[in-house]
Amino acid sequence: MSTFDVLRTYGTAALLRFAGAVVLFLVLHLVRIPLVLLARVLEVGMRRIDGYAARQASRPPRRPINHFFDPSTSTQEGARVYA
Repeated sequence: MSTFDVLRTYGTAALLRFAGAVVLFLVLHLVRIPLVLLARVLEVGMRRIDGYAARQASRPPRRPINHFFDPSTSTQEGARVYA
């Protein structure tokens, strides 16, 4: 069915609705492209941050965690007595 057949059978309004639907479809897909690219950039950034955080969390500490507690001078298990 050609454009002129549609125009003759269904009228100008139907042809304009169809053309509007096609244009809307194209516009939505053109708007979608930058959003998809932004989502990909965010995904890559989040993966890198996640990997960095996982590496930092799984690395053993370089020095004692509690700088104020020296186990060699404690009188009890994990507690210091002040007189």
